[in-house]
Amino acid sequence: MRKVKLRAGMFLAPFHPLDENPTLTFERDLDLAQFADEIGFDEFWYGEHHTGGYENSPSPELMIAAAAQRTKRIKLGTGVVSLPYHNPLMTANRIAQLDHLTFGRTIFGAGPGLLVSDAHMLGLDARESRDKLDVGLSVISRLLRGEWVTEKYDGWYDLKDAHCQVLPFQQDIEVCVASTFSPNGGALAAKYGAGMLCLASTSYGGFDALSTNWKIACEGAAREGRAMDPSSIRCATDIHIAETRDKAMDQVREGYERYLLYIKNQSEQLPDSPAHKTLEDLIESGEIVVGTPDDAIAQVHRLEQKVPDFGCLLMLDKNWADTRDKKRSMEMIARYVLPAINGDNRNRQRSYDWARENRDGFIEVIQTATKRAFEKHAAQAPAETDVAIARR
Repeated sequence: MRKVKLRAGMFLAPFHPLDENPTLTFERDLDLAQFADEIGFDEFWYGEHHTGGYENSPSPELMIAAAAQRTKRIKLGTGVVSLPYHNPLMTANRIAQLDHLTFGRTIFGAGPGLLVSDAHMLGLDARESRDKLDVGLSVISRLLRGEWVTEKYDGWYDLKDAHCQVLPFQQDIEVCVASTFSPNGGALAAKYGAGMLCLASTSYGGFDALSTNWKIACEGAAREGRAMDPSSIRCATDIHIAETRDKAMDQVREGYERYLLYIKNQSEQLPDSPAHKTLEDLIESGEIVVGTPDDAIAQVHRLEQKVPDFGCLLMLDKNWADTRDKKRSMEMIARYVLPAINGDNRNRQRSYDWARENRDGFIEVIQTATKRAFEKHAAQAPAETDVAIARR
């Protein structure tokens, strides 16, 4: 039995085919956040990318600001801000302001930047990005706490009496660090008391790294005199479910083939690239779920073996299904998967079973009560007739 309830969320890089109207892709991504809010999802994340064509959202902060106007309770995360691409003071100021615009619903997700082509365009060496992520988190964390920072990093920033004149709405804004294959994410999560945004939870290599990175985070936190909270861990994976497996496959096959064009464009030359895998390959290896709620439940249990009581299941949206089918899949996660994992209907089931086990006795009571009612009516009827005759 879980010690904490599993939450559900959505993570959008996003992925949009090149033939789509870019304006409408943004609009649809905002609409999905509104729908997620309506059906009880807890989190919605927007990514940052600058090259490649498909991942066409350069500013998670702008998406969150717009989504905040359409939602009421769902938390909105930057998934992620690529810290080496930005001046730390400017990032801290944007996050602080965003936290006010969302009335404290902002999660600050940070990472080194995934696409080497992004770093290349900015004249940066991507091999330095992980070190810069550490430095950037240090500076931004201090700024968001209200500290003043004078610090220089050659070729990146030169801060003099830097401070956020407006601090976040939340006293302690939640911070999450991107974690995939390397130990870097776990080490930084421990160092800064941050959550882990595990974006390769079920991918090839990422699934095995999940428990390793969690162990690294726990051991690092212990050295700092803290304990990692598994509820702060987000596990992201590809999930699309429908009433049957065949139906789910039919809904995603065409979209998967479009998505595969982008992956081939990025990494076809690599022998272990997902560009060489079919949907069936990915399902068989457990990297994705395309099936039923039971298949999604089984995937959650696989992840729980790596990180017991992990906090949030993030559905990676890669635009394989059309919007209507995607929303139905999200709704089925909320209606069937989360209750099964969290035991939300445990007492309802006990009550249902108890009623069945005692139904014979209850039926006897009803029958006895009904019999008494008829007997009482029969006994009163002659007296009521005599009174009526006397009144005439």
